[in-house]
Amino acid sequence: MIRDFNKIRTFLTIARTKSFSQTSKKLGISQPAVTQQIRLIEDYLEQHVFIRKKNGTKLTKVGKSFLTVCQKIEKTLQKAENEVIDIINKKMIFDFGTSFVVGNYILPNYLNKIKEGIKNDVNIEVSTSAEALDKLEDGDVDMALIDVPNDSKNIVFKEWMDDEIVIFSNQKLPAKLTSNDILNYKWVCRDRDSNTRQIFKEALELSNLPDCDHFNIISESSSPTSIINTVLKSDKNSTPTVSIVSKFALEDYISSGMIYISKIEKKINRKLYIAYHKEKKYDLFVDKVTAFLMNHKSK
Repeated sequence: MIRDFNKIRTFLTIARTKSFSQTSKKLGISQPAVTQQIRLIEDYLEQHVFIRKKNGTKLTKVGKSFLTVCQKIEKTLQKAENEVIDIINKKMIFDFGTSFVVGNYILPNYLNKIKEGIKNDVNIEVSTSAEALDKLEDGDVDMALIDVPNDSKNIVFKEWMDDEIVIFSNQKLPAKLTSNDILNYKWVCRDRDSNTRQIFKEALELSNLPDCDHFNIISESSSPTSIINTVLKSDKNSTPTVSIVSKFALEDYISSGMIYISKIEKKINRKLYIAYHKEKKYDLFVDKVTAFLMNHKSK
């Protein structure tokens, strides 16, 4: 009986109107039907819930206790209904899975504009590109913003923006590095499986410069934040400690004079991608988010 909210609705309406006849009109059911529903409640509880008098209907002691329970049920159902309406209206949190650079250094620059543009709260889960794509395929995030696409047939990839990888140090560097410079510096390298390291190796080869495997490597890391902090804390009176990272990650440090950048002959560029599940290819909400991102690219 508790699972039948029609009876509970009838009971609550009588408790509020204090009238079986008004309840009949309000709910659009016959008065005998109202009476029958209350009788079923009383049979279930094995006690009366209302006393009918000339001046109106009053709750019994048991009826008052039952009213408290019914009000809790009503409140829970109303909350659930509102949540369903939010889902229908797409008023839920939109989850982005992102690579380190996108999540830590690009999206925060215009997160509020994204929220306003898609009229939704936004959550960012920062990890590697591979982990973000795994979450996307598993349905744990709505969209992935990454720098390394995979070959999944379940995911749609769209080129989003260009990302420039730069060489940097906490000391001033030549505008363009030579082989001697590169071999002399102390390097904090990306880990060997890193896509960023692979892109750098290719750019070195095209610039006729030594392979990074032959550098003076003092440490390796997969975290851009850790790499930046290591370079920042290096001795400024010693041989420069250098590394590579997305220029997006260095903008504040460059403008404040804490970091200096340099380049090689071949520009080190890569693409960043918007990714979503192919089942949402024609989803209007995903289309809206994609369009907003495409029109609000960081420069």
